[in-house]
Amino acid sequence: MPKETFETIISELDHEEDWRRMRATSTCMKGGPKAVEAIIQAIGHGTSHYKIEAIKMLARLGDPRAGLALAGLMKEEDEQVRQATMDALEHMAGILDEPTAAALLEHLQDDRIQERVTALLGVIPTSIGPLSERLRDPDESIRQRAAEILAHLLDPRSADAFVDAMADPNLRDLATDTLRKLGAIRDRIDQLLDDLRDVEESELKEGARQEAVIQLHRIGRPAVEILLEYLEDDDWVVREAAADTLGKIGDVRAVEPLMVRLKSDNDTGVKEHAVKSLGLIGDPRPVELFIEVIPIRPLRILAVEALEKVKDVEVLRPHAELFKRLKTDRDGLISYNSGVILDKLEAAAAQMDEEAWAGKE
Repeated sequence: MPKETFETIISELDHEEDWRRMRATSTCMKGGPKAVEAIIQAIGHGTSHYKIEAIKMLARLGDPRAGLALAGLMKEEDEQVRQATMDALEHMAGILDEPTAAALLEHLQDDRIQERVTALLGVIPTSIGPLSERLRDPDESIRQRAAEILAHLLDPRSADAFVDAMADPNLRDLATDTLRKLGAIRDRIDQLLDDLRDVEESELKEGARQEAVIQLHRIGRPAVEILLEYLEDDDWVVREAAADTLGKIGDVRAVEPLMVRLKSDNDTGVKEHAVKSLGLIGDPRPVELFIEVIPIRPLRILAVEALEKVKDVEVLRPHAELFKRLKTDRDGLISYNSGVILDKLEAAAAQMDEEAWAGKE
């Protein structure tokens, strides 16, 4: 009997036989970029049911190369396929590239999905560039829509585009108002962190830092790009405040910069806040870094707590043996959180078994 091809196995993500579906899932998880390309090819001629399973798998694989294909699936007639696509793109928001964001922009004139695409663009960091370019579009309605989205996002990266848009009579008022708000946000953040930097008494610094974080958190997502700049500040207490606030805001743009702080900052307090904040965001990218810092005493509890908060529990499965050992750790918090992780892994495996039996019936 001839050996089945990789592509054939990938095409069985929705097969009626449970062992074939599980084999396809395992092959995809091990296949990396090759699996992503094969799934993208298979989606084109798959049934709606297959498309939904394939979309879920692309989200689990988390490869930005799937972005364009997923953006194209937003046009599908099947509402369940469109919803699965929306969920996948939102899950991958932090790693999607500009071509994907630009492709999503093309759907803004589709009344069926306009509202959902607008919401999605709001959580994709790379959407600012394509949206800014649309402020020069020949179509007035497209310029207006892009300007409204950017005005809602209040991202400092759109400032130059709004300055240029001042020449457009239809956008001038909105551009002026948005630039005023962006300027006020920058001034407010600069003032808060300058005041924090000026606190000289060591016993007052922590209280001042906490108050600054409260005020910065209230600004929300419009503060993210500016706070990312402050992660590089020379003053450790400013870096701590920036790292702490970014975690509380929970924007995925902060993941890689916080990982850099955790790897290379020379201040332990900054490292601690970086771990806490990465845990609050729950992105899977820092998992290996969390594992690496567990032996570092000031970080070990925080690292295990952050691992427990990772949203995609399957990325933790390769480290199951480590969590089994940590479950017997003398520190109660490490033991408890390791046990929670193991319970989640067991529950996820049981759910897969239930779904397999349900499909078999």
